[in-house]
Amino acid sequence: MSDSSTTDEPAAASAPVPAAAATDTSAGAATSAGTDGKGRTKAGRNLPAAIGVGVGLAALVIASLVFRRELFLPVLVVAIVIGAWEMRRAVRQAGLDVPFVPVVIGAVSMLLSAFYRGPEALVLTFGLTCVGILVWRVADGLDGAMRDISGALFVSLYPCFLGGFASLLLSADDGHLRIIYFVLVTVASDIGGYAFGVFLGKHPMAPSLSPKKSWEGFGGSAFTCAVVGAVGLATLLDGVWWQGAVIGVVVAAAATIGDLIESSIKRDLGIKDMGSLLPGHGGLMDRLDSLLVCIPVVWALLLWAAPVT
Repeated sequence: MSDSSTTDEPAAASAPVPAAAATDTSAGAATSAGTDGKGRTKAGRNLPAAIGVGVGLAALVIASLVFRRELFLPVLVVAIVIGAWEMRRAVRQAGLDVPFVPVVIGAVSMLLSAFYRGPEALVLTFGLTCVGILVWRVADGLDGAMRDISGALFVSLYPCFLGGFASLLLSADDGHLRIIYFVLVTVASDIGGYAFGVFLGKHPMAPSLSPKKSWEGFGGSAFTCAVVGAVGLATLLDGVWWQGAVIGVVVAAAATIGDLIESSIKRDLGIKDMGSLLPGHGGLMDRLDSLLVCIPVVWALLLWAAPVT
């Protein structure tokens, strides 16, 4: 399970880098094409490794959904727990010692309660997790408690609470199709943004946060998401195509915001990646960034476009 199983030292999360050197390697961030002869694109990604890992992750998700949608739940739990572990190690760069036991118990509780009991249970277990973190950390002493509690609450929200919306998607009778739709639309944002950004990107979107993310790449994300959203909603969920296109455009914006949030966190912490679990990508959180922000957006919009009956 990457190097996180052997040590909990902050340096193991990822090597600190100067804030100015922290770059966004997410799909859609590139502004020029080509490789450096080692399989790395000018967007900073080892493209063959990234493609291989992406295909492997997609195969795992599809395989877990093919037979019974409930099989995806343990995959989701493991992914969120690993993401929380990476976040915990990353924030230690800022001197925050997040108590992991109440965080991981809360994460599992949120994911399971959301699947079996719905959105009210997700909110309730998030509140109980916050209380558990407070009690756990104060019992360990008051020195630096406020700082550590703040870090733990952040990790409980991102990725744990946001991940709970994937459980809400999955809980519907057609939950496996909703998860597939969500993944397709969000991945379309990365693919479209990356392709347009590599070949057409000239105008940086947020140079202080992500110098390689361009407005042209964002336009490609929106276009690709709209097409995939329209086709996917009509074919998978028997929805109206134009509502799927609306969902796609909103998801493109949410995915971009998620990328920028992750970039700002990494710049603030002075790290390049959240980990090294996924070759060509970095840590698992480097892949979950846009997904986590998009999950509640897709869940809410599907209540409008494809209500659960």
